[in-house]
Amino acid sequence: MKKNLWFWGFTDSAETWNGRLAMIGFITVVFIELVTSKGLLYLAGLMD
Repeated sequence: MKKNLWFWGFTDSAETWNGRLAMIGFITVVFIELVTSKGLLYLAGLMD
């Protein structure tokens, strides 16, 4: 079974994609904070 095929449920494929998307999201948040010098919650208007 190929790892990059999409199968529903708790499968190795779903966990692989979940990990990839989590890494992309984390790096994006770090990049935004480095560029703007403000936290993501501040930019979203949730903190003063």
